[in-house]
Amino acid sequence: MDEFLLALAAILVYGAFHSLLAAFGIKAWFVTAFGRRAYEGMYRLFFNAVATISFLPVLIVVGANLGETIWQVEAPLSYVLLGIQTVGLIGLMISLLQIDTMRFLGLSQYVAWQNGKPLPLPEEPLQMGGVYALVRHPLYFFSLLLLWPSLMMTTGMLGLYVGVTLYFAAGSLLEEQKLQRTFGQTYLDYQSQVAWMIPYIKLGPRATKPVINVGESLQD
Repeated sequence: MDEFLLALAAILVYGAFHSLLAAFGIKAWFVTAFGRRAYEGMYRLFFNAVATISFLPVLIVVGANLGETIWQVEAPLSYVLLGIQTVGLIGLMISLLQIDTMRFLGLSQYVAWQNGKPLPLPEEPLQMGGVYALVRHPLYFFSLLLLWPSLMMTTGMLGLYVGVTLYFAAGSLLEEQKLQRTFGQTYLDYQSQVAWMIPYIKLGPRATKPVINVGESLQD
């Protein structure tokens, strides 16, 4: 159980740090230090790079404290779990292909900044078709399909997976606040028609409005 709590604490600390990077105050400091154009061209790439690197200590902590084995699946059930993970991988790739992946990573902004092109880039259109008609957050949903059908689960891994799931849930609500501000009624209509992060589980506009003030200073 100690390994579970240690892993959960590690991912929660990571989530707090990640949220700090997204906070308005940090962004304002970046603009002051480097200028508005540099912010528009570099911050997304900087944000993703730091978020990726800072996740490595979490993996090290969990890897060093795996704890007791909860389950270990053998064939033929293992084939079922591998099949689910394959669906998760394919769905994740499709989700990325449906959006501007280079922009998602921050590379499009960086290239525009380097080449003297106008910034910020035009707002990316709202995706509502394909896998985005299945759930509003397919990147999170298919990532969970990669995580949870694990052939082996330990107490440390369970703490990590629970923490990541909570992080995805919180992140999805903050993302929806930004999308509501950007797309207005179009996004509210989309919310009312399409499931949240898990198919058939709908959290519509009324479900997300009470938390709008919580993340008012956080933007992607």
